[in-house]
Amino acid sequence: AGHCGLQLEFNDTGDHAAFLFNEELGAVIQVHKQHSQSICDTFAKHGITTVTAIGTAVAEQRITIKFSGHVVFNESMTDLHRAWSETSYRMQALRDNPQCAEEQFSAVLDERDPGLSVRLTYKADEDIAAPYISKGIKPRIAILREQGVNSQVEMAAAFARAGFATVDVHMTDLIAGRSKLNDFKGFVACGGFSYGDVLGAGEGWAKSILFHSTTRDQFAEFFNRNDTFALGVCNGCQMMAALKSIIPGTDHWPRFVRNRSEQFEARFSMVEVLNTPSLFFADMQGSQLPVAVSHGEGRAEFINEDQQALCMPQVALRFIDNNGRLAEQYPSNPNGSPLGITAVTSLNGRVTVTMPHPERVFRVVQNSWYPRVHTDRGIDQAADQYSGWMRMFYNARKWVG
Repeated sequence: AGHCGLQLEFNDTGDHAAFLFNEELGAVIQVHKQHSQSICDTFAKHGITTVTAIGTAVAEQRITIKFSGHVVFNESMTDLHRAWSETSYRMQALRDNPQCAEEQFSAVLDERDPGLSVRLTYKADEDIAAPYISKGIKPRIAILREQGVNSQVEMAAAFARAGFATVDVHMTDLIAGRSKLNDFKGFVACGGFSYGDVLGAGEGWAKSILFHSTTRDQFAEFFNRNDTFALGVCNGCQMMAALKSIIPGTDHWPRFVRNRSEQFEARFSMVEVLNTPSLFFADMQGSQLPVAVSHGEGRAEFINEDQQALCMPQVALRFIDNNGRLAEQYPSNPNGSPLGITAVTSLNGRVTVTMPHPERVFRVVQNSWYPRVHTDRGIDQAADQYSGWMRMFYNARKWVG
């Protein structure tokens, strides 16, 4: 689990079979050597006396077992992991896209893989929105959702902490006239499982707008104002991509279709922020950081290569591997989008759509992994500290002014 090797040592005293191969509860834990005695004392204090040292963690990616001073087992972590994973690979190749299964199996425990990392071109803890928040003015933003959407709470929390007044708005509110987009400075179409996440759910959401003349006019008017912004995430990304006929400067956007793996993908994937006019990614270009991915239809599909080439200046995020290189193979590229494309923006930068979920990782504690930061107290980052993704929401507040 720690991407390190192990040297295990046993001697010919005691019943090792009973100790190592039994059906009682047990655990292997790694501690600093200087703390090992205090750990054993703590266990003993609570009546757990069957605690013993079994070996040492080492940098070399190998598992070595010695018995009475003789090496009885010596294998590489890569070979062991591949052997362990082969059954899953064989099943995956039958069930899913076999090429994706092969690509994932080939990448199993690559010794050259440095793992996840965060490389920011800005300071994650810099609150660039503070001067605007201090004015006491909270611009209204509609947290837009449809039946089945489930990310609206995290999204509202992120924008609220960036200084917005967040308002829960359901599509039925707009259609029935209980809410109007003209009353808001911005809106965000949230993700989750709209319409139960059936195939084409995002496009179905878009059609509820395009085929309802009053609602369509309301969205078109909003997009054509010069003082508004909009964000679409996951299902919201699919939906807004299907609205490009009424969003200025989005003629070359792709549509988002079924993942190449033919499966729903829930991962923590590395992306790179590219240089675009997007107000959300201002001053973030060149940054590389992981983000939550959770979709079944996230593959960017273009009409032809010409459309893809014309869209490239508007690509805001792309998948990369753990070495920072463009990812086109699975699973570093979880949906199979060409050139790793996973977020695009309008030509004026006011409308951005992204398949990954930055709102699900804007706080450090939401991240399944984050870099350790040692302070003068010798502890990790504070539980309430923001990750690099919070800058997106600060950027929106700064843009409003």
